[in-house]
Amino acid sequence: MKIATVVGARPQFIKMFVVSRELDRAGFEEIIIHTGQHYDYEMDRIFFEQLKIPEPDYNLGVGSGTHGFQTGEMIKRIEEVLFKEKPDIVLVYGDTNSTLAGALAGAKLGIKIAHVEAGLRCYDKSVPEEINRVLTDHLSSYLFAPTKRAVENLKKEGLVEGVYLTGDVMLDAVLQTLHIAEQNSEILEKLELDKGDYLLATVHRAENTDIKENLTEIVKALIECGEKIVFPMHPRTRKMLIQFSILSELEKADNIIITKPLGYLDMLMLEKNARKILTDSGGVQKEAYFFRVPCITLRNKTEWTETVEDGWNILVGANKERIIWAIESFEPKGDSYTSKFGNGKASEMIARILSKGGLK
Repeated sequence: MKIATVVGARPQFIKMFVVSRELDRAGFEEIIIHTGQHYDYEMDRIFFEQLKIPEPDYNLGVGSGTHGFQTGEMIKRIEEVLFKEKPDIVLVYGDTNSTLAGALAGAKLGIKIAHVEAGLRCYDKSVPEEINRVLTDHLSSYLFAPTKRAVENLKKEGLVEGVYLTGDVMLDAVLQTLHIAEQNSEILEKLELDKGDYLLATVHRAENTDIKENLTEIVKALIECGEKIVFPMHPRTRKMLIQFSILSELEKADNIIITKPLGYLDMLMLEKNARKILTDSGGVQKEAYFFRVPCITLRNKTEWTETVEDGWNILVGANKERIIWAIESFEPKGDSYTSKFGNGKASEMIARILSKGGLK
């Protein structure tokens, strides 16, 4: 059986790392289509190099642009590859424009779609990723849900056929790579950090970066809190900080350590050893949870509600006062960590289900 895997953004490379390995063990022929949504070295190549991911069979080089332009170009170019390769299944991950484009291109050609991380909802249609999630799920024949909540969300929308509770492939990735990170990453030494004496911050979502008021509030909170903060800066974030004339404020702040985007292994080590994490990333929220590091989410809603329910994550939006309060005061309530994200064998289950054409 031939599977065409469509990826384009750094979280998808990490998920593909564990799933592709299991697909290979199960005897699948996999064609990797990289849309080129992320293309900077720190957002792209470093992941293939560090994780030894197979080189893409196709790199479509779409690059950045508006949602409509980017998604449209991806659909057009993915369709050309699918015409040529004639896969049995198109496999997509998460909630990016690459996800939706792969699902639309495949479904229009009558190819079955498999969606890893199906069923996630934040119930806010102003979030572009929410639109991508919902549409992709309704196009998919295989819906691989990471949590029971995701299964329930799908059921509410009438999606019960082809739904499988697999656990979270990002937990697989953390468990399989943490020892590699611990042996090879020198990021703590490079940045002269001690375990637990710094906070880690990441900001990249359009709801924060593209709205001047929101980005300004976040920047002020990071500076005024006075805590040592490591800030790997996403290219989009840097671009908007420059456009809004607030990058210099961050650069002059004595407590902020700005770095380029970092590879997966370095990020794991920074996450694991941080005192707290501030982020608007879904993946980083989960990794904070896996490492039992308190997470302050710079959004008003999250698709990973389990991390909030268990008390390890708090939603503060882009409000300066709430962010500073959480930095100073938020602590998990008790030891309510659970195994809601599975047992670290999600990728094995996905390969097994696909190899048997779906399990009843």
